[in-house]
Amino acid sequence: MRAYLIPIACILLSACATKATVISSGDRYIAPTTIEPYRLGSGDRIRLTVFREPTLSGEFQISAQGKLPLSVAGEIDVGGLTTEQVARAAETKLAGGFLRDPRVSVEVLAYRPYFILGEVGQSGQYPYIPGLTVTSAVATARGYTPRSQQRVIYIRRDGEAAEIAYRVTPELRIYPGDTIRVAERWF
Repeated sequence: MRAYLIPIACILLSACATKATVISSGDRYIAPTTIEPYRLGSGDRIRLTVFREPTLSGEFQISAQGKLPLSVAGEIDVGGLTTEQVARAAETKLAGGFLRDPRVSVEVLAYRPYFILGEVGQSGQYPYIPGLTVTSAVATARGYTPRSQQRVIYIRRDGEAAEIAYRVTPELRIYPGDTIRVAERWF
């Protein structure tokens, strides 16, 4: 009679264990109705074009410190800025004694990647695509394994220390630099 009490006690104790709060609403769940301005960060690759100045134009990678190196004008802090803001900052920097009336355009060539690990077919680093959802990210990583928890997923945003548990829905968005962890289910 006592032999079956041990498994029952284990089940009851696991049910009493504290669970992480699962988020099911917020900015990651809002379906984008308009295109949001993309904020540059470490690892992004951009093309900066200075009109009528091909020697100053080129492709650049944002440094780990969020800086853009301009050969003659020095570095510009671009972490968290949109491409339009970077273009205006480059114009201001170049107008400070280098060019008379600089005109600059900036476009993103490659977004910083996202990372996925845990109970997926192939963990790793994958290129970010605007509008990426968690469903697409898992599919890119060759889907869930048979042992995966498919209702809750854990995401650590780039630059943050802790991961947050999110309820998996088709609208759950992934951002560049995110680390996604698919946990193993218990039963």
